[in-house]
Amino acid sequence: MTSPADIPDLSNLWMPFTANRQFKEQPRLLAKARGMYYTTVDGKQVLDGTAGLWCVNAGHGRSEIIDAISRQAAELDYAPSFQLGHSDSFRAATAVTRMMPAGMDRIFFTNSGSESVDTALKIALAYHRARGEGQRTRLIGRERGYHGVGFGGISVGGISPNRKAFSGALLPGVDHLPHTHDLSRNAHTRGQPAWGEHLADELERIVALHDASTIAAVIVEPLAGSTGVLVPPKGYLEKLRAITEKHGILLIFDEVITAFGRLGAATASEYFGVTPDLMSLAKGISNASVPAGAVAVKREVHDTILGAAANGIEFFHGYTYSAHPLATAAILATLEIYEREQLFQRARALSAKFEDAAHQLEEARHVIDVRNLGMVAGIELAPRDGAPGARAAEVFRKCFDQGIMLRYTGDILAISPPLIIEESQIEEIFGKIGAVLQDTE
Repeated sequence: MTSPADIPDLSNLWMPFTANRQFKEQPRLLAKARGMYYTTVDGKQVLDGTAGLWCVNAGHGRSEIIDAISRQAAELDYAPSFQLGHSDSFRAATAVTRMMPAGMDRIFFTNSGSESVDTALKIALAYHRARGEGQRTRLIGRERGYHGVGFGGISVGGISPNRKAFSGALLPGVDHLPHTHDLSRNAHTRGQPAWGEHLADELERIVALHDASTIAAVIVEPLAGSTGVLVPPKGYLEKLRAITEKHGILLIFDEVITAFGRLGAATASEYFGVTPDLMSLAKGISNASVPAGAVAVKREVHDTILGAAANGIEFFHGYTYSAHPLATAAILATLEIYEREQLFQRARALSAKFEDAAHQLEEARHVIDVRNLGMVAGIELAPRDGAPGARAAEVFRKCFDQGIMLRYTGDILAISPPLIIEESQIEEIFGKIGAVLQDTE
């Protein structure tokens, strides 16, 4: 048991995306992390089934990353990125570019996925203005989309609780595509559903309503993670790409979750064979060891913005910590691990085992859907009458007590482990979920 001495004063911290009152009554405090495991303050090991928050793709406590950060802190703890630079920022941009689709070779560094999304939206607006089409200001998101917590991100996002308290201050001129989730047609699909490609045609309806000349960009997650693992139907992303190209609209992929191996490829763009114009990145880019993010930009978009500007600053945007020396050191070390250990290929090889283990829960108590792609799975539970989300929250807590860390949103459990996971650990995760479900009302 955790002793009172192990627990600090909990009153001052306002925790993000947390039921603060409930947590502080029964806190779950992590103290250490190594490999596939967290250790709690009372010494209990917890198998990490979610790579932290979809981000620790190479596993915890990697000595190569720790050493790179330590060396950098001792040598250059900070360097401004406005009108100055440091060598690793350029090296890190080149390293990221090597993992991007051909032509996406201009990198703008940020500090988080939220910042990456807002940066991508601003780049899209600046691009059309540079082309002489400054009237293209409308942004199109998707229902149930999650694009971080900046005002741009929640405006194009489509998760109601994230938006409703701020609805009076969201960006104007935003519209949303329908989401692609349909339990009646796609329940228990392995990989991409066969039904739903036609939902991309809703973009043509939106174009007809607003006129293409007013629309700057469409932003979607190739695989929607935070809303509960929504896998794109076959042909859906390809159709979105074709429609946006037809109407001169930029396509943004929010790959904060999917990039850096989650689907068994460097990016979801590579996995699906669909290349967007802009791509938001974060999480796995630094193995979460230092907050870091980026936007990968097609050279044509970058060159258009720079070419239209007078001498001086071409794009009035950036962050104090863009390309922070510790972040770039972490990025370089992380990407080297991915390449040296072939973790993306490893994830691809494990995907079939992961899929089979997930779908063994199809008949488990309360389960109404199992869906998966690559190294990510969603287990949807039937909600309790009058208490949506309560069942998944209980399963989350019980699994943690049993030594397994999951994510949940609504009544959906999400599993997305580090890519170093062993087959026995995959079996352990899904086996314990099944046992907990059997013991949950």
